[in-house]
Amino acid sequence: MELSLVEIFTNRLVLLPISQKYKEDIFREFTKEITTYMYPRPPQDIVETEEFINDSLGEIQTGNHLVVVILKKDSQEFLGCTGIHEIRSKHPELGIWLKKSAQAKGYGFEAITTLKEWADENLDYEYLIYDVDKANIPSRRIPEMLGGQITREYDKTNLSGRVLNIVEYRIFRKENLLQAFYK
Repeated sequence: MELSLVEIFTNRLVLLPISQKYKEDIFREFTKEITTYMYPRPPQDIVETEEFINDSLGEIQTGNHLVVVILKKDSQEFLGCTGIHEIRSKHPELGIWLKKSAQAKGYGFEAITTLKEWADENLDYEYLIYDVDKANIPSRRIPEMLGGQITREYDKTNLSGRVLNIVEYRIFRKENLLQAFYK
């Protein structure tokens, strides 16, 4: 499967492979406030954003990760980034961030739901992992609405030096849902 060609459409969104075309948007919107509950820190300068994009493109080329930008379908407005990491494993990881003005509009749930559907159709996995800080209630609603189950909790210090209290959700494939309830 050629991940660099993946394009995913929803009612309101388009998910396209990340590219340098969006470096200014990512640099401007990936702020200290946005990264409060995330492992990465905001970039100090645009070179760091360019490096992140180049690293992501390399992972897309090797087939390890699918990293996409989230755009509004009607206007092509940049909303954020999402992805599935370690896609060859039995337990790929989902990640997402949205710019401040795009939050609380259902875009995160729409993007993650669509990525899960894509994974169900294209990947051989047991369950998806969705890690989130315990205090990030809006982000926790996403895996919970997808039937995600908390399987562990741990602390992790992010790159800004803040201790995150991580809750790890497992979101099972449709056919694995019954198996999950009996474990």
